[in-house]
Amino acid sequence: MNVEVLSIGGSLIFRNGKVRVDYIRKLKKLIDSYSDRKFVIVVGGGSIARVYINALEKFRLSDEFKGHIGIAITRVNARMVANIFGKHANANNLPKSIKDIRGLLLKHKIVICGALRYEKDVTTDSTAAKIALGLKAEFINVTNVKGLYSRDPRKYAFAKFISHINYDDFSRIASKMNYRPGQHFVLDQHAAKIIRDHKIPTYILGSSLGNLKKFLDGYNFVGTRISQDL
Repeated sequence: MNVEVLSIGGSLIFRNGKVRVDYIRKLKKLIDSYSDRKFVIVVGGGSIARVYINALEKFRLSDEFKGHIGIAITRVNARMVANIFGKHANANNLPKSIKDIRGLLLKHKIVICGALRYEKDVTTDSTAAKIALGLKAEFINVTNVKGLYSRDPRKYAFAKFISHINYDDFSRIASKMNYRPGQHFVLDQHAAKIIRDHKIPTYILGSSLGNLKKFLDGYNFVGTRISQDL
């Protein structure tokens, strides 16, 4: 059975101080509609993690401690989503390793997790990339921008949308970002290196679940494809 590895940005789960209940319900309905495949869903920390991290910066605490706080938030988000997904998911057993995920996939159609363990300068993007590598799966990143742009589209009106980019060029763009806990970029630098080194087909999609369905069904979709050849 095919396994899809999805990274769901925390900002899609929690926004403006509220859990996005309708979005989670619709995501569950979409995932439940596929009987021919299994899913691993990695949930990010989003704005609530950044609230904690920004506060901790004022106390000059270490990046490692801030990273552990971010991990804890991703796991809270993941446990909430797993319980909402119910009987087809790992509601009461969050994995802490890829070995755990493989075991849970034998029992469940859907395995939901946050970050697995602390590593320096990584986010849940890297977690999802490593899981995709371990399961020999594609990596699908569902986030709050529709894909990769030449510049930040929120700041530059004429930023160019990039629909396809090769591994090396994407890794070069990601490497220019200065890492900080709770950073906000389509993928972190470590994830970019993993997908480049291991040639993992990667897709960056916006938040639209209709667009995600098009991708899963093999139709044309809006997003960025990261692969070897242009």
